[in-house]
Amino acid sequence: MKVIILAGGFGTRLSEFTELIPKPMVRVGDKPIIWHIMNHYANYGHNDFYLALGYLSEVIKKYFLTYQSLQSDFCVSLKSGDVNFFKSTTLDWKVNCVDTGEATLTGKRIKKMQNYVLNEPFLLTYGDGLSNVNIEDLLKFHKSHNKMITMTAVRPKARFGELSIDGNKVLDFQEKPQMADGWINGGFFVIEPEFFDIIGSDNVMLERAPLEKAANMGELMVYKHDGFWQCMDSKRDYDYLNDLWKNKDYKWRE
Repeated sequence: MKVIILAGGFGTRLSEFTELIPKPMVRVGDKPIIWHIMNHYANYGHNDFYLALGYLSEVIKKYFLTYQSLQSDFCVSLKSGDVNFFKSTTLDWKVNCVDTGEATLTGKRIKKMQNYVLNEPFLLTYGDGLSNVNIEDLLKFHKSHNKMITMTAVRPKARFGELSIDGNKVLDFQEKPQMADGWINGGFFVIEPEFFDIIGSDNVMLERAPLEKAANMGELMVYKHDGFWQCMDSKRDYDYLNDLWKNKDYKWRE
């Protein structure tokens, strides 16, 4: 199944890095976060990727265009330009880089991928969030309800400790508990091609009119994921993910 990854935003809340590179190229360990996302899908057999690019699209294009040469030993003939690789990458990925426009919103970016996806269901996620969501179970759930869209819902941990208070007395304190009822959009969608008609031709955000309309039609279902999920929205998130990497605690691989 084809996998669309939204990789075109400006990443303004991570400006420490995104003045020079797009957010999907910010590294977790020795690889960009988008590589880790793609690797997760590939582990479930989905390796046909369509990257909806925008801001600094040339950085992502160059990374994948030169990926094999940077990951391999090779001999290049300076006279002919011929390259022979001594050791090639083992990744069997097909990476389609599509420039969907720097000022394009998420809904319009997806709409611009229609000619590539054609009349087929597809997988979709954001280029800045890691998870150990089981893609096989997600697809089984999607097929079971026969609706247009499945969204993965997650419950991230709160950033601050939670207090239970009676007057001025603290009855209970939990340090950064997982939100009990705060399910949010965690990406990792499964979408039927009819959704392109709902998006229309306007420059819209996926998370506004298109998904709101699908919900009102009764065509939006959620797959609840209680496992690991972490976006990279801030330097704090960057530090957390890279601390996991340094400690070899690869939670998104479980």
